Amino acid sequence: MRLGIQLGYSGQGFADAVDEVVEFEQAGAELVVVPEAYSFDAVSQLGFLAARTRTMGLASGVMQTFTRTPTLTAMTAAGLDYVSGGRFSLGLGASGPQVIEGFHGVRYDAPVARTREIVEICRRTWRREALVFQGEHYRIPLPGEYGKPLKLINRPVRERIPILLAAMGPRNVALAAEIADGWQALFLDPRAAGRVFGEALADGLARRDPELGPLDVSVPVPYALAEPTPALLGPHRAQLALYLGGMGARKRNFSNDLIRRYGYPRAAELIQELYLSGRKAEAAAAVPDDLVAATCLVGAPDEIRRRLDDLAAAGVTTILASPLAAARAERVKDVTALRQLLDDAGPTPPLSAER
Repeated sequence: MRLGIQLGYSGQGFADAVDEVVEFEQAGAELVVVPEAYSFDAVSQLGFLAARTRTMGLASGVMQTFTRTPTLTAMTAAGLDYVSGGRFSLGLGASGPQVIEGFHGVRYDAPVARTREIVEICRRTWRREALVFQGEHYRIPLPGEYGKPLKLINRPVRERIPILLAAMGPRNVALAAEIADGWQALFLDPRAAGRVFGEALADGLARRDPELGPLDVSVPVPYALAEPTPALLGPHRAQLALYLGGMGARKRNFSNDLIRRYGYPRAAELIQELYLSGRKAEAAAAVPDDLVAATCLVGAPDEIRRRLDDLAAAGVTTILASPLAAARAERVKDVTALRQLLDDAGPTPPLSAER
């Protein structure tokens, strides 16, 4: 199982965070993922990280499909792969209508179909084809007397940059399993993964081109080798409340929908009601304790081993750790220990359509 590091949105203390990422790389971390919501963009930070790191992979988590043209997405990915010496993976996601329409002023429609077309356009661009694409949502070049097929001027470091799709709903998860190099999951409860995602994964994997290879499944997890005290788990509980209650409209919140499918319909309704009415602390308190525990990686070494086994059984191949320890030296020590625990656990069998 690969070990990655998931950075946060805040942008505060970025230089210190990058210094710490360099130490995580030396401790055995193989990947760093930079988010992009309605925060600072991921691209500028990834470029900085490319200059400071040497061997670890870099990934967006995620660049939004609606906010850049498909060819700009391809150009940006090729540029990040270039400056990093072939270490970039393109994490893509549709986000949701609250962010796309509310912050970017772009209509949120047909996310699954658009994602499929964007992936194909990116791959053609990286192969330096004279770009001609006639899809349902994107037409390149536009009809008329001025547009002409062009190809990328530069020769990319790689003509197949890995694409990782963020997905929660069944159709998006199936699409990731079918066409992407990886699936970026969020708030994955390994106890419910087979029941909630199994059919969608099997459907997508059954149509998957064997040339893509096994599907990488990555999961961000707050992490600490420590007693799971309320104080330590507080930030994770608050993040769950934010996503379940406020990261989406009342009638269209994908994280809220997910935990309903996990089996928490009453909690999902209550958290959203409390959060949207401004009672954020009460919303956090309403997050079920077992959901908090199931979506993090906190405890003594034996408990961490058991949780890693559960994640492996659910098909997870990449852990994206967010170290929780208060002191930097302790966070680096914890990452070193997690690298050893993952090495001891051995490889994770790839997902298959039958699994």
